[in-house]
Amino acid sequence: MFDTLTERFGDIFRSMRGRGRITEDNIDEAMRAIRTALLEADVHVEVARQFCDEVREKAVGQEVIRTLKPDQLMWKIVHDELVSLMGPVDPRIPFATPGPTVLLLAGLQGSGKTTTCGKLAGLILKRAKRPLLVAADLKRPAAIDQLEVVGGQVGVPVYTERGHVNAVKVCRNGILHAKKTDRDVVILDTAGRLAIDEEMMAEVAQVASTCAPHQIYLVLDAMTGQDAVATAKAFNERLELDGLILTKFDSDTRGGAALSAKRITGKPIKFIGVGEKLDALEQFHPDRVAGRILGAGDMLSLVEKAQEQYDAQEAAKLEKKMAKGQMTLEDFLAQLRKVQKMGSMREMLKKIPGLGGQVPDAEIDEGEIKRFEAIILSMTPREREKPSLIDHSRRRRIAKGSGTDPQDVNGLVKAFGQMRDAMKMMAGKSMLDRMRMTSSLSQMMAGGGTLKAKGSTAASRRQVSKKDRRKARKRGRR
Repeated sequence: MFDTLTERFGDIFRSMRGRGRITEDNIDEAMRAIRTALLEADVHVEVARQFCDEVREKAVGQEVIRTLKPDQLMWKIVHDELVSLMGPVDPRIPFATPGPTVLLLAGLQGSGKTTTCGKLAGLILKRAKRPLLVAADLKRPAAIDQLEVVGGQVGVPVYTERGHVNAVKVCRNGILHAKKTDRDVVILDTAGRLAIDEEMMAEVAQVASTCAPHQIYLVLDAMTGQDAVATAKAFNERLELDGLILTKFDSDTRGGAALSAKRITGKPIKFIGVGEKLDALEQFHPDRVAGRILGAGDMLSLVEKAQEQYDAQEAAKLEKKMAKGQMTLEDFLAQLRKVQKMGSMREMLKKIPGLGGQVPDAEIDEGEIKRFEAIILSMTPREREKPSLIDHSRRRRIAKGSGTDPQDVNGLVKAFGQMRDAMKMMAGKSMLDRMRMTSSLSQMMAGGGTLKAKGSTAASRRQVSKKDRRKARKRGRR
């Protein structure tokens, strides 16, 4: 989301390097650049002005600490102000005792509200709770069907009353049903509109008044920019929101809604949707997001995602195989699939400090990863266990089965052999180190090349001349 803003902040900090003291003149110069960057990111004009005023007030007159440089001191000041701008936030859900805890989700059509209900139910399910989804959107065609599909995918039951027109009664009956069936969390999926209108606002306000939800969340589409902030302000005047859920946080939008929402509405962002999959909902942490904006990555979120996918016993077994140099392509394929479940490779690499904002789209081809997976799946179990068995005829068979060229198969096998040796040296390292190595390996072997990003040690790519390709085709015909 914040790629352009990250790049602009990076330029500003680099321009301050080498200066012995932060003066009012270079502070004013930096503030003009920061204000421009924020406005270009669709941040509310008043928020941008206040932010720059607060940064300037803290920066003017401060001398550079002996161990710091001007750009580092300014980085810390800006980071702290970004955290203050978006926080404080307590992303935890206050579960009621006795239950059920009632959560009401409101929002406009197209914001991803129904899908977010399913994502939130899945997140709550992981916390040993027993959620129930209530289909109270009785206006939009197929809204009930959509919630049932989503509920089925996350393994959460859905309460419905088809043909009913009174959303208040459906919500009230849904809560009663939750009590009878021992469900301790109820998520109400209310109706939305294409735009704010009095009928919708009156209905959701009546639902809130009758059902007395413990938390009311407004689902907003991050791609609508300042319109999202205006929508939040209008809903808050009628509902007294407890927090916001920002969807499409992984999109290429400029990020103004995320930076403006708290200051304008007074309501914090509680959760962010970071993908289309039903497990792609994260708690919102202002300090982590501030680090990502300033190019420092987000290792904590990366570690949390890794812990969800990696089993301790499996990791111990893999470590023993790595120490002996016995890791197979079957093992690697399993690790790669775990990494893929954590999200797109590009978003993962951006969370690693030193790569934030420096991973170009063109260098991360998720399709190539699938192609690499197809090559391994075209091998026999014996070939995956012992790649040295793959001779010329086997390469041709594997290439045919995976829709690739024999030289691609050969490149994959060679690259894996080199990386297996490297992994042998990494035995005993942390789970996160192994995960990062898996990511690097997958990028190296995808297409036979390597990841080419600023700050990356793997910056070379395979260059195959026309003459070499002709020779390879001749060998293939033989």
